[in-house]
Amino acid sequence: MAKFKKIGILSSGGDAPGMNAAIRAAARKAMEEGMEVVGINEGYNGLIHGNLTELDTHEVSNIITHGGTILYSSRCPEFKTEEGMAKAIQTCKENHIDAIVALGGDGTFRGATDLTNHGIPSIGIPCTIDNDITATEYTIGFDTAMNTVLQMVDSLRETCESHARCNVVEVMGRDCGMIALYAGISAGAMAIAIPEVEFDDEYALSKLIKARENGKRGLVCVFSEGMSYKYGERFSERFVEKIRANSDIDTRFARLGHVVRGGSPTLRDRLTATQMGANAVSCLLEGKSNVVMCVRHGRIVSVDINNALMLDRMYKGKLEDGDLRRFSPDAIADMKSICAYRQAKMERLYRMSYEICD
Repeated sequence: MAKFKKIGILSSGGDAPGMNAAIRAAARKAMEEGMEVVGINEGYNGLIHGNLTELDTHEVSNIITHGGTILYSSRCPEFKTEEGMAKAIQTCKENHIDAIVALGGDGTFRGATDLTNHGIPSIGIPCTIDNDITATEYTIGFDTAMNTVLQMVDSLRETCESHARCNVVEVMGRDCGMIALYAGISAGAMAIAIPEVEFDDEYALSKLIKARENGKRGLVCVFSEGMSYKYGERFSERFVEKIRANSDIDTRFARLGHVVRGGSPTLRDRLTATQMGANAVSCLLEGKSNVVMCVRHGRIVSVDINNALMLDRMYKGKLEDGDLRRFSPDAIADMKSICAYRQAKMERLYRMSYEICD
């Protein structure tokens, strides 16, 4: 079993409800194992500039209920440079930080790999409301975000019903439409648009018009913001304009934006974050590093970060020539299988959403 005297914990990239639960669990597990724990404020930027906070049981008490991250977060282009990396490593050496637990998404994991390659063992914990880390079936923050969207769409539906209106709601999810798909199905949306599946605007429009003709008053559509990245700016607004131009349905637009990131984490996010935080420290003690905690078939397991990052690139169509050269045929086949399963699941749910819409 590896021996560490002090570990650092940081959160990077977009915040997600449940990050504090993961911080708490990792810190408490490390303290239970006799280690000191330091919180690194503002992610890799804080590591570069030595913005550290000593964490004890008092510092992490009662944070499990809070959204956001008590360690704050920021984007840090400087960390990608050799100069920035040198400063970060120096901070670790000066403060006797033996290992890092990094909370965030794919950018955070690339940083964890860089630290590991420079002699600082690091473990990643997937925290992103979009659930867009392909290597894991679930990311911390996703359940809370879906429930936040669901509550807001339910409220919009009530006023749509009162005024016989349609509301097109755009939710977060740049490369992944899971928030829109899952929350849209659960809210009974008439139309859902996600970047993973081709959207037939004429068919969606016809469904809305038919529903109105059949006497339905409140109409709701849920679109992923990723549609605008894939098909051009103002995709959701352009569909609103299409409804107005081709029907007499009074249609409004609502972009929920960053409010979806906030809120007290749900039970699922708290429990998953707690398990991942504790398991991350256990992995370090077992001598593992450069891995990310993932949910596979309902169990939390460690997956090599390089594998996770490449799998993500494959699923999102971002592979470049030579990317797969270092992976075995079996590993590549496994990646393709995971991508196919994920895509098939999205398509199946998407088809169902139109089959059962009101």
